[in-house]
Amino acid sequence: QVQLVESGGGLVQAGGSLRLSCAASGRTFSTYAMGWFRQAPGKEREFVGSIRGYGGYTYYEDSVKGRFAISRDNAKNVVYLQMNSLKPEDTAVYYCAAGLNFYGREPSQYDYWGQGTQVTVSS
Repeated sequence: QVQLVESGGGLVQAGGSLRLSCAASGRTFSTYAMGWFRQAPGKEREFVGSIRGYGGYTYYEDSVKGRFAISRDNAKNVVYLQMNSLKPEDTAVYYCAAGLNFYGREPSQYDYWGQGTQVTVSS
């Protein structure tokens, strides 16, 4: 069982930056790939990126490549989403999720979810 808690969301102007954190419970954190998803009002939850349990390998949706970066600290059971050059279209609730498939892009491929944190980018 893994419990996830996101933090770090807020209101930021376009072009600004935010860093989201996702704290995980459980001793098996490092065995899970961690994904970030987002969901805007009226839209489906969409994949943002993921990171392997070990080695730091990352995988991103095209729309955030070069702007967002995912990292993790397995000693602290935390995964981060650094978001730079934010755009109004990045406004959404952001979720972290734990799963066993590093290349998973579908929410159904992840087993555990946080409650989400709101990110609002003003123009």
